[in-house]
Amino acid sequence: MQITLLGTGDTTGTPTPDCDCETCEEARRRGVERSRFSVHVRNERTGEALLIDASPDFRHQFLTHEVGLPDEALITHIHFDHLDGLGNAYRLFDDLPVHAANETDPLTDESVADTIRSKYDYLDRVTVHDRAPLEPFEVCGLEVTLVPVEHPPMLCYGVAVEDPETGAKLALTGDTNYAIPDESREVLADADLLLADAIVPADLCEHHPLGGDHHADGVPRTFGTKHMTREGALALADELDADRTRLVHVAHFYPADEAFEEPLAVDGEQYSL
Repeated sequence: MQITLLGTGDTTGTPTPDCDCETCEEARRRGVERSRFSVHVRNERTGEALLIDASPDFRHQFLTHEVGLPDEALITHIHFDHLDGLGNAYRLFDDLPVHAANETDPLTDESVADTIRSKYDYLDRVTVHDRAPLEPFEVCGLEVTLVPVEHPPMLCYGVAVEDPETGAKLALTGDTNYAIPDESREVLADADLLLADAIVPADLCEHHPLGGDHHADGVPRTFGTKHMTREGALALADELDADRTRLVHVAHFYPADEAFEEPLAVDGEQYSL
């Protein structure tokens, strides 16, 4: 598998428009970017590619990075920074199968798959395939499993992608706090590459109205209620025994002297598993 990180930022990205903070200025100086989240997974055996989450920056990402358009897509949840790039399917695809969870969300009274189906009902090139969480299915010659995570108040899913021939494994936490269910952790464990939500460093929890949660030795592993801190993501990576970890869904609130340190990812990184 060849993994390309098309988008590694949070909902505003880095640099954030019209922001002159030191981190955004440093990103401009370095010529790096963290656009809204998206991952391209190419099965080198079959030549097929899977897109995990459709960023609003879809067009920019595919013009910027040397990867082909996907054969299929998967959506982890319905927040705009993970979904709204699907509109780009118009006139770019003859058919784009899109995979999403079939579990009904009490908040919306519909599943992720249902929301995609209704929101993009005008795109006959998008065909939605309902998938049950924790039940593997085949996409692009790869075994894919959606796993429930914790991103309140909305249902959200992480993803495990495994090559059944080579055993290579990619795991994504999706947008989540630290309290990922044990059953989901088992599926995400032992990955060659883990992409973990790490929106800010733990010390910034003091600026969140709800503070932090899931403390260990006084350090919050969750920022507010929805996302892991850097420290939480690294603790999870240790628990899951990931061979390599990249921190994604990164906000521009990291101090400039920390924002581009390892293992925080930036757009365009590629990994062969």
